[in-house]
Amino acid sequence: MSSTRPGFHLAVPVDDLASAREFYGTVLGLSEGRSADTWVDWDFYGHQFVTHLVANAPGAAARNAVDGHDVPVPHFGLLLSVAGFHDLAERLRAAGTAFVIEPYLRFAGEPGEQWTMFLLDPAGNALEFKAFQDESQVFAS
Repeated sequence: MSSTRPGFHLAVPVDDLASAREFYGTVLGLSEGRSADTWVDWDFYGHQFVTHLVANAPGAAARNAVDGHDVPVPHFGLLLSVAGFHDLAERLRAAGTAFVIEPYLRFAGEPGEQWTMFLLDPAGNALEFKAFQDESQVFAS
């Protein structure tokens, strides 16, 4: 068996590849990989992420209360360093991004304290980016 680099592969539906390219390429600053008329591969911080063109792409289906906020479900995202989180938050603000949940410190002073923010891509896919000051707290209870 050959070894592979650990990571994830995720594919999401979008209803407009030009809007996806603007959002993921320009706003988030991801590098574009291979593509065809109906999909685009992205380098999502070293992970393979694919936007697939689908008519009537579904958006966030529900909300779940977490720490006094309505978290969109389903969602996907990444854990970043604290500095990377704040850099991305500023990049998103500069691009005029409308946040579902503005960047804030969640569970302050508790196990799992984390910076978090939620936003939607142009197709309505919900993304969460978060950062732990203490990475050993990622799975703390």
